[in-house]
Amino acid sequence: MSLPIDQHSIRNILVIKLRAVGDVLLSTPAVANLHKYFPGAEITFLTEPPAVEVVKSNPCVTDVLVFNPGEDNPLPFFYGLFKRRFDLVIDLFGNPRSAQMTFFSRARYRVGFPFRGRGYAYNIKVPVRSETVHNVEFNLDALRCIGIEVSQTAPFFPIDANALARMKTLLRQFGGEGPLIAVNPNGTWETKRWDVEKFAELADRLVEKINARVLIVWGPGEYEVAREFKNRMRHDGFVPPATSLTELGALLRLCDYVITNDTGPMHIAAAVGTPTLGIFGPTSPFLQGPYGDRHRWVRKDDLDCIACNQTRCTIGTVCMKELHVENVFDAFKKLRAQTRSKR
Repeated sequence: MSLPIDQHSIRNILVIKLRAVGDVLLSTPAVANLHKYFPGAEITFLTEPPAVEVVKSNPCVTDVLVFNPGEDNPLPFFYGLFKRRFDLVIDLFGNPRSAQMTFFSRARYRVGFPFRGRGYAYNIKVPVRSETVHNVEFNLDALRCIGIEVSQTAPFFPIDANALARMKTLLRQFGGEGPLIAVNPNGTWETKRWDVEKFAELADRLVEKINARVLIVWGPGEYEVAREFKNRMRHDGFVPPATSLTELGALLRLCDYVITNDTGPMHIAAAVGTPTLGIFGPTSPFLQGPYGDRHRWVRKDDLDCIACNQTRCTIGTVCMKELHVENVFDAFKKLRAQTRSKR
């Protein structure tokens, strides 16, 4: 059941999605549908520092507010939300802090998921489905709850023309003629990371079997992993210099395929349209996999503990250790068969 609200009374909207790049990227379809349903309204997006680049150039977003989770006293920030006089606040994050933000905004309409006693913050509570749905659909349920007909479901990552030109220049240094495959061995959780040694073996197999050019991508604090990856390869791999998130998006857009752990760059690659293979273990690809029919995922399915959602493993991260190079290479072959290279 939806609870329609008066379109004409909404002029100032706040969308809250804290934390990680991937989480924020998967909320962008909600922003696009809000923009279409309330074409005259201003949409402010509230997030944390790592994800600012995901939304700051989004054409549907008027303003970006950044919350520092290390702030000792959040009350001045909360008061600032109150002073903005939002008509509609949609909390897509649903943790204690985002619930507090929603409540203190005192918006006329406050929409959110009433998890674990957080229903006090919302005067429109989103029913939680009993079945498993992807995070994109989960976010869009908040819009359906207030009578918005969803027409756009694809996540959006802005491609900057200048960044694209710089990345094209960078890739000319790499040379070669084969398909360009970006490989990302990194991940925020230790349990999400497939072994670097296996990544290197996979990369060598890609070179030998399809004459691939392997681009090893990395982010802040991840250069040593990228260098280890390159050193373990028998063939040449290319480690680019440090990039911004915007440049990374452009770089991934220029690739033919992306193979990656479950991380923000996986969702960026899928959003910019590059066929993407996600490697999964403790997280669920049904909830958080690369979104869209041009992408695939692979995992060790026959484990009772698969998709445990744990950042630490007491049994040695068997979901990653027992996922073999052959499994991932076979999944890549299926991805390649179902998609056409953009080159």
